[in-house]
Amino acid sequence: MQALWMVLGALLFATMGVCVKIASAWFSSAELVFYRGLIGIVFLWLIARQRGVTLATRYPGMHAWRSLIGVVSLGAWFYAIAYMPLATAMTLNYMSSVWIAAFLVGGTLLAWVPVPGRDGRAQRPPLHGALVLTVLAGFAGVVLMLKPSVEGSQGFAGLLGLLSGLTAAFAYMQVVALSRIGEPEARTVFYFAVGAAVAGGLGTLMGPSTPYSEWTWAHAAWLFPVGVLAALGQLCMTRAYATAKTQSGTLVVANLQYSGIVFAAMYSVLLFDDHIDASGWAGMGLIVASGIAATVLRQRSLPKAPAEEH
Repeated sequence: MQALWMVLGALLFATMGVCVKIASAWFSSAELVFYRGLIGIVFLWLIARQRGVTLATRYPGMHAWRSLIGVVSLGAWFYAIAYMPLATAMTLNYMSSVWIAAFLVGGTLLAWVPVPGRDGRAQRPPLHGALVLTVLAGFAGVVLMLKPSVEGSQGFAGLLGLLSGLTAAFAYMQVVALSRIGEPEARTVFYFAVGAAVAGGLGTLMGPSTPYSEWTWAHAAWLFPVGVLAALGQLCMTRAYATAKTQSGTLVVANLQYSGIVFAAMYSVLLFDDHIDASGWAGMGLIVASGIAATVLRQRSLPKAPAEEH
């Protein structure tokens, strides 16, 4: 059952991406972040109240840092969705697992100094060649997928797409840290929504001379599903991890999140008539494969993962 919850969550996030792309025709990325946060605040407050979860926290600093990096990731992702094919933007955002693997490799390299071994001779910490190859494959996939875009007008959007995946990795690790100290998921996501509303509002006010887009109900109708689908997707993913009682079950759930890329690719081709050439499909496949491999390889070094947030 946990597998179905994860697939449903991935579908909801991909559908949210559709709404973001459509709404981007009338609203800036900052406005979309603001409305996503505002709607999320109300939705998550109701959920926390129903579950009897208090929103008071003893760790405001940790929530503030998680919200900051999460909002940077969200804003960069929304911008990439607006200016790139949906499938491409979604894939770059799901690079977070590859980035985490890259952090592990980088940490090992920084610690690559001789240490006394049991036999008295100097030894070096293991480099984990499989993890290195996984990271290299992931970035090879990025090169294949972005080569046409970087040569055109979508280069900046591609860089922001990469930034969204990088900061999503930092946000994910902070969520892990918050879960270790016992912070409920609803509270963590609530403060992320607060951060999104505040940052999105400030970004809107400090934007162009007209601080907000012309409001029409036909356009605004696309804002509500952005917030609701994000919250529902988060709840489904949380439920998936909560019902995965074994290590193998957790691993299956973690890898099924990449079904979101499949859904996004279908939406991209069928709804937006996006053209993805053979190089793009190959790059997408490499990123998915490397993300799955990275998840498998780092399973022993990370705790049971909470839902990654979008």
